[in-house]
Amino acid sequence: MENLSPAAAGGIDLAEIPALKTQFDVFRFMKRLTENYRQRAFMVMHLPAATAVDLSGNTIITSWPADLLTAFDQAKMLANSTLLRKLRRTTTPFPYDLEQVTKASGNVAARELFERFSMVRGAYFPVSDIAGNRGVVSILGDGPAFSKQQMMELLYAATHVFERLTDIRSIDVRVTEQLSDRELDCLNWTSAGKTSSEIAGILGLSEHTVNHYLNRAAKKLDTVNRTQAVAKALRVGLIK
Repeated sequence: MENLSPAAAGGIDLAEIPALKTQFDVFRFMKRLTENYRQRAFMVMHLPAATAVDLSGNTIITSWPADLLTAFDQAKMLANSTLLRKLRRTTTPFPYDLEQVTKASGNVAARELFERFSMVRGAYFPVSDIAGNRGVVSILGDGPAFSKQQMMELLYAATHVFERLTDIRSIDVRVTEQLSDRELDCLNWTSAGKTSSEIAGILGLSEHTVNHYLNRAAKKLDTVNRTQAVAKALRVGLIK
């Protein structure tokens, strides 16, 4: 990622983005950005394929209310989304106004749902990563419509946030490929509250070997101890 100038967007220093190390760090950054622009919620997602049936399966991070996302998917609103069709045709950011969207789609149920959660204005920002994978960043709520200057600021932030999330996810994938089955077994049992001695008995290994696997897993995960290793493994989905 190129070096960011210390430009401010909504009072937030965009030079923070390269230093964000986890998806949760990016989540907190986006939450602050959204609040500073006087809106309610954001979503960063992969651009859904034409065959996609739900929004949740394409979401990377979001602060949408869980009930809103669940209701949207249960009603299968993605399939007939005029916004999604527009996002597939353009790479230019555009404002979102619920009344205008309803006029275009005629979907009264969608209007009632988004009104209930006060998601009536905002903007959508088509983005892509270095590999050409397309994504979307949206910021919605009931605050004032964005000015042209704010749209430019938010596009800059959205572009770099999507790139940063791609970098973070790429690192996580490489870690997944590096961990051995035994290392994952030991992490799983550690997350279940088992000691090294207990894990040794379960797996038929020596306690020394279990400690070796856990130390190696911690190193591969770029953590300093087994507790941090388990936390990171849970976060990136290596263990349940």
